[in-house]
Amino acid sequence: MTTEIQITAMMENWAKAVREKDMEGIMAWHHADMVMYDVPPPFQSVGIAAYRGTWDLFYSCEQEKDGFRIVDLHVVAGEEVAFSYAAMKCVYFDKDGEKIDLDFRLTTGFKKISGQWWFVHEHHSVPAY
Repeated sequence: MTTEIQITAMMENWAKAVREKDMEGIMAWHHADMVMYDVPPPFQSVGIAAYRGTWDLFYSCEQEKDGFRIVDLHVVAGEEVAFSYAAMKCVYFDKDGEKIDLDFRLTTGFKKISGQWWFVHEHHSVPAY
């Protein structure tokens, strides 16, 4: 299996875990020292505990069934590091029940540690209009 196929599978499994509210699946293969930059505060989350904490805010809004998905994934991989970038879609309902259809970008960084690929970086962003 090529590295690109491995990373693609990791990303697809992660997105599926998000849809299913499966925290173990979301956290799988995220390194303890990972860093994430996100759209809602906190702007930067350092470490696995901080990353895990960001999901409370995400799940405070009701998600549409199959409303979190990868639209267009690209993977670039070397021997020890890899990254992916994707257009993403998130459909959810805000606190007033209004349906929000959010297009965003996701960049993820991976590092091979002891023969296993780990998520070490996530960066989420939205277009500035």
